[in-house]
Amino acid sequence: MVKNTSADVEMKDASSPSTGTETNGVEEPKKDPDLLTLEDIREHIRHIEKAVSTKELRYMSRVIRGLVNVRRKLNHVILRKLLQGYMVSMATQRDELVGFLDEPMEPNGPGTPFRPRTGKSANTPLLPEIELYLHLLILISLIDQQKYTKAVTCSELLMKKVCQHNRRTLDMLAARCYFYHSRAYELTNQFDKVRSFLHARLRTSTLRSDHEGQSVILNLLLRNYLHYNLIEQADKLVSKSTFPELATNNEWARKDKGSTVRALRKAPQHSAVGFKQTVHRLAITVELLLGDIPDRYVFRQHSLRKTLAPYFLLTQAVRAGNLAKFNEVLATYGDKFQTEDTYTLIIRLRHNVIKTGVRMINLSYSRISLMDIAQKLTLDSPEDAEYIVAKAIRDGVIEATIDHEKGFVQSKETSDVYMTREPMAAFHQRISFCLDIHNHSVKDRREREQQELESAKEIADEDFDGFP
Repeated sequence: MVKNTSADVEMKDASSPSTGTETNGVEEPKKDPDLLTLEDIREHIRHIEKAVSTKELRYMSRVIRGLVNVRRKLNHVILRKLLQGYMVSMATQRDELVGFLDEPMEPNGPGTPFRPRTGKSANTPLLPEIELYLHLLILISLIDQQKYTKAVTCSELLMKKVCQHNRRTLDMLAARCYFYHSRAYELTNQFDKVRSFLHARLRTSTLRSDHEGQSVILNLLLRNYLHYNLIEQADKLVSKSTFPELATNNEWARKDKGSTVRALRKAPQHSAVGFKQTVHRLAITVELLLGDIPDRYVFRQHSLRKTLAPYFLLTQAVRAGNLAKFNEVLATYGDKFQTEDTYTLIIRLRHNVIKTGVRMINLSYSRISLMDIAQKLTLDSPEDAEYIVAKAIRDGVIEATIDHEKGFVQSKETSDVYMTREPMAAFHQRISFCLDIHNHSVKDRREREQQELESAKEIADEDFDGFP
């Protein structure tokens, strides 16, 4: 009887629905999700106050990392309560920000009033860091709601506030503000209008040794130039500027579009699939332009197989030197390449395909007419073939001579490649690549150790603060 009673009780408990947390047999109601979000934001603001008072930037770094989770939960109710609670003595600034919200502000807002600052602290001036943080939350909310016109106006007002201050504790927050300011203009198809402002802020950040702002702005400018296919301007910017060594891994990953291997290594291993797809597409195109053939395993990865299918066909055409197949791939997937901003680079691959075709012809035939070369490379005339072969000889792609009168190409005997400097140059390139990876791996390990020490110190500080 006891066993049956116990079983009945257990089954009843398991099947009975629970609407809250039980404490001593009494169910506690679930907290309002908006209230939980407000508590999270209040905790972030406490970290901002600690960062300002202690000059410890690790607190501000924690706030920046928390933006990802906070932005998913933002709504006009939360934003109104934040403005009511923190900007009590800043009526003018508060009214400016209220104008970006959907609904008018009520005296206490819906639900329970939010009073994070009481007593004397309610009337004390708000820190610039906190004001910019609240402003940034409103800008992010406008972008997420696709209210891009309002977002541009809001970001302009935010930039005026950022430019008024020169505080080290603002650097990380200001860098986020620069990013969303640029993003608002990009989403309204006015990306070029923000370029002069970014150049001005880059000069200011460099003079102030603001490494976070400098790295973010450099990436934004490169994104701006590449958006309009201004390759030469982007190259000049990279060659005439120095990316700060103290920049975060995220900014290094965004910056290293030229060094795509490093960008992939610094990218998250189990997330950021879209970023890795973009980098792989660019890496394959750049590798083909440099005359190398990507490894086959890249195209076999599950998350990359579908998006890299056209690039696999492109690689096959380049490897075989098949100009007809290259033109076919370009005609079939041209729209896709344009959407992915690789079309301009892929067009330049045509010369590589022709060079590869000329090299294979040179290896296959000791003597061949220019007419046959034109037919094999699907060129318009023997004169085009003569020009291409002459250029390949001049560039060192093949070793041959052209008999212009008889109209044929005579290949020279293949020389021993190990008698040249080519093996030593290739070996030096690989050694430099390995040393570069080693140096950055050591740097990343030191950064992780430093972050662990800071986290341990932060936990110890919090335990000390809570000690009675």
